Amino acid sequence: MGEHHTVASFDEDLGAISKLISDMGDLARSMVAGSTRALLNSDNALAQRVVSDDAIMDARQRELDDRAITLIAKRQPMANDLRAVVGSIRMAGDLERIGDLAKNIAKRVGTVGLSVTPRDLSHSIDGMAQLVLIQVQGVIEEYAAADAAALAKLRNDDERIDVKYTSVFRELLTYMMEDPRNITACTHLLFCAKNLERIGDHVTNIAENAYYVLTGQQLPANRPKLDETAMSAPAA
Repeated sequence: MGEHHTVASFDEDLGAISKLISDMGDLARSMVAGSTRALLNSDNALAQRVVSDDAIMDARQRELDDRAITLIAKRQPMANDLRAVVGSIRMAGDLERIGDLAKNIAKRVGTVGLSVTPRDLSHSIDGMAQLVLIQVQGVIEEYAAADAAALAKLRNDDERIDVKYTSVFRELLTYMMEDPRNITACTHLLFCAKNLERIGDHVTNIAENAYYVLTGQQLPANRPKLDETAMSAPAA
């Protein structure tokens, strides 16, 4: 009876940690979607909500850390259970960083302004954001479904975001060279596009940790990065 109660309590504690990961994933997706929508629509009120949501994200990460540390200290989990707890701490760290990056995009909204944002570029940023949102939502769903094969594929799909970022980067340079009046807006948009690319990198980290939690094996570390922006800058 006592042993059953201990097992049940451990499962409940682990379930609470998993629920926090799911909640953080939902909030991360909402913040990325909101910050991008605010950027493209010059919606300052929405941008402020995203900035405020970052405090909620930080609080959830702190709660997860506290629960995980307490669980390790009290239950002393072994093998698969320990992997799940440590993996959750790592995934929460990446989700918190995604929140920070979304907040940083939102904080640029008041500076960019729709009037100086070329329409074609808005579509490009939106297309990149949609790829990122698919990744953010997918990694949480696939971890919850314990689908290791899908996580491995999702990790490799980050190359699509890298390719899109290179394309957006080149477009921005073109607009800046064509008309100096675009330089200020395009500089802010470049910052935002880079943040979206970095969000994709954090999703990759989450996928790798989730895969390890589920299988006990590391994914190969040699996934190529296809960010070619260093080659895209015009020669001095």
